[in-house]
Amino acid sequence: MRHTNPLRKLAAAAALLSLPTLALAQSATPPAPTVDSGITAWMLVSTTLVLLMVPGLALFYGGLVRTKNVLGTMMHSFISMAVVGVLWAVVGYALSFGSNALGGFIGWNPGLLFLKSIDETIMSSNVPEYVFAMFQGKFAIITPALIAGAVAERVSFRGWIAFITLWILFVYCPLAHWVWASDGYFFNLGAKGAIDFAGGTVVHISSGVSGLVLCMLIGPRVGHPKLSTSPNNLTMVLLGAGLLWVGWFGFNAGSAVASNLDTARALTVTQVAAATGALTWVLIEAIAHGRATSLGWASGVLAGLVAITPAAGVVAVPGAIALGAIAALGCFFVITLKSKFGYDDTLDAFGVHGAGGIIGAIGLTFFIRDAWWADAGTKVAGWGVGQQLLVQLKAVGATVAFAAVMTLIIGLVVQKTIGLRLSEKAERAGMDHELHGERGYGLNNLN
Repeated sequence: MRHTNPLRKLAAAAALLSLPTLALAQSATPPAPTVDSGITAWMLVSTTLVLLMVPGLALFYGGLVRTKNVLGTMMHSFISMAVVGVLWAVVGYALSFGSNALGGFIGWNPGLLFLKSIDETIMSSNVPEYVFAMFQGKFAIITPALIAGAVAERVSFRGWIAFITLWILFVYCPLAHWVWASDGYFFNLGAKGAIDFAGGTVVHISSGVSGLVLCMLIGPRVGHPKLSTSPNNLTMVLLGAGLLWVGWFGFNAGSAVASNLDTARALTVTQVAAATGALTWVLIEAIAHGRATSLGWASGVLAGLVAITPAAGVVAVPGAIALGAIAALGCFFVITLKSKFGYDDTLDAFGVHGAGGIIGAIGLTFFIRDAWWADAGTKVAGWGVGQQLLVQLKAVGATVAFAAVMTLIIGLVVQKTIGLRLSEKAERAGMDHELHGERGYGLNNLN
């Protein structure tokens, strides 16, 4: 008869008793995120739609300037695709979405340089981090392109490249980190942070304010305000506005980084706000001037889209209608101030993007869904409109001040070194011929 060692019996019993504990420990470890093909597919589409906005903006701006400057103006948008496209992959993403550095002023993660540490990373949203990085990179590309509208027809090409390079590094990336990074200051301010769903502060207020500062720094166009500046091609303007409207669905709905109810809400309010802005602007012109214009329609579309951008994740349809209408009224009024104050914001970068972004970022507070307030109240007792309004005002005020001061410094540095303003001779000849040796329409007798 074979005898069993009592110690072996005890060890076996202990092992059996430990199995539930081991199973519990294993089940407590969350599974690694896996790719959700549906969400990833939508984010790939959204990334493409946001990039589509850049040629849309180029058409919009290019159609508004004089014929001799159409190519030079469009190149301001297209060169951003190249310059910022490289800069973002090399260092911009690391500065924006890395961990707090320099007291939270900027993000930093050496592993994100050249995107080298995210080659196999799947985010908690079940999307490869490469997709998220490229989606955010498209925001970085279009933002400095928006600034170009304020200084159209009078900026040197090499000066512009230097300016947008420095501006992305020292203005855009810090703002993106403050507002969108998980440890950013405004991301964590108050109950749920400063609300900027898709770029009201980071994109539109920063570019609009920077455009205003830059146009005042380099001065008005030669002959302004008496020179004739009729748009060279309004059909291009309308086509550009249409592409911007389509691309904005990726811009806003894609910012949910999901494919769910929040995505549907963001897409819906984007559509409604754009339509309301266009209709309101057309009505304003009909009342004020007795007729509506195609340029007015396009301006109204953009005003509505800009205002809904920070609010797309928190307001419902009535709020979208209100913000679209208020933005059209506000932007129309701000544009009229150009003649009173004498600054030459050529294509109304501040009048539409700066003013519309401020209206949206602050005004959204009064139209937030009830469900959002309920969720916020579970985190901070008694949180309401007044408290969130203060958070929004802080974020807007900081964005305005930071963008203004840094743009002034960067503009002065570029102007004093390689030059930012075109010479009077080159400006009179036109950017297309002087800077690029080309003509937009291949006709020699057009101005």
